[in-house]
Amino acid sequence: MKSKLLHIITTNFVNGLLIITPLFVTGYIIYRLFLFLDGLIPIEEENRWPGMGVLVLIVSIFLIGLLFTRLLPNPLSLWLNPVLEKAPLLKTLYSSIKDLTSAFVGKKKSFNRPVMVRMNREADIYKLGFITDTDVARIGADEGMVAVYLPHSYNFSGNLFLVPMAHVKPLNAKPADVMKYIVSGGVIDFNDENNAA
Repeated sequence: MKSKLLHIITTNFVNGLLIITPLFVTGYIIYRLFLFLDGLIPIEEENRWPGMGVLVLIVSIFLIGLLFTRLLPNPLSLWLNPVLEKAPLLKTLYSSIKDLTSAFVGKKKSFNRPVMVRMNREADIYKLGFITDTDVARIGADEGMVAVYLPHSYNFSGNLFLVPMAHVKPLNAKPADVMKYIVSGGVIDFNDENNAA
């Protein structure tokens, strides 16, 4: 009787933990991100209400996008290019960040071809990734090689490898699902995701 009661208590506690932990961690991350974004725009404390900084930030980003894509696209590049030409390190940093941002949210999305890459000739060991470039000969790589970005699990970072196309197998899956699968360390359950959707 005692062991059965202990089993019920333990099982329910673990189930509660499994439910509350992801909710709490997700909520906490959103809360901290909200506080960080809300504090980016300096507003005097007596005039501030919660969320005002986030609202000002969103409106500012929208207006900057509207201004420099619709009204002043050429003046921006005419002003920015000479500055970047004089500071090669700044140019490399700016173009890398711009390209990475465009890869996720721009018109030219780069993480849209999920693949499995064979990592070992002797064993069937594969890593999941995304083809980001098929023309790597221009950087001196051999013919038939492609650039594959391999994200890390439980992290938003990764490595770029040049591998023979023969070692790359395209996946018939949604790129977003593959990225979630990699970042989660392979523990995401797509059946639950599809049922929830």
